[in-house]
Amino acid sequence: MELIVALYDGAIRFLYRAAQCVEEGDVRGRRIAVHRALDVLMYLQARLRPDLGGSTAQSLSDFYATMFTMALEASHHESVEQFHEVIACIRNVRDAWVIAARDPEAGKVLPRELRTREERFVTPAPAANSETPTASRWSA
Repeated sequence: MELIVALYDGAIRFLYRAAQCVEEGDVRGRRIAVHRALDVLMYLQARLRPDLGGSTAQSLSDFYATMFTMALEASHHESVEQFHEVIACIRNVRDAWVIAARDPEAGKVLPRELRTREERFVTPAPAANSETPTASRWSA
C-alpha cells in the first residue's frame, strides 16, 4: 500500500509542478509535468482488479478517468485553480489509502506487483476450524 500512496504523492507533485509552470509561463514544463501525472493515473487504473475489487475497483477506475480529464482541462486552460482542484481530489483519495493501509485485511486484495516483497511470499494462516483448503496465491 505504501507504493500506491507514493504513486499518489508523485501525481500530486507533478500537478503542483504543472501549476507552477503555468504561473511561470513554461509551456514545455507544464506539458511534461502533466504527462507524468497522467502516466501515474493510467498506471493506477491499469492495475485495478475488477474481479477482486468489484464496485470499489469500478469507482476507482471512474475516479482515475475523471482526474485524467480534469488534469487535461487544467492544462488546456492553463488554470492554476483547476490544477489545485485536481490535487485536492487526489489528495482526498490518497488520504483514504493511508487509512486503508492501517487495515491488514486490505493488503490481501492488492495486485501481486504492488505488494512488498514480504507480502508476496507470506501465506495466510488457515482459519480456525476451517475444513476448506486455503487458496494458493501462486498462479500460472
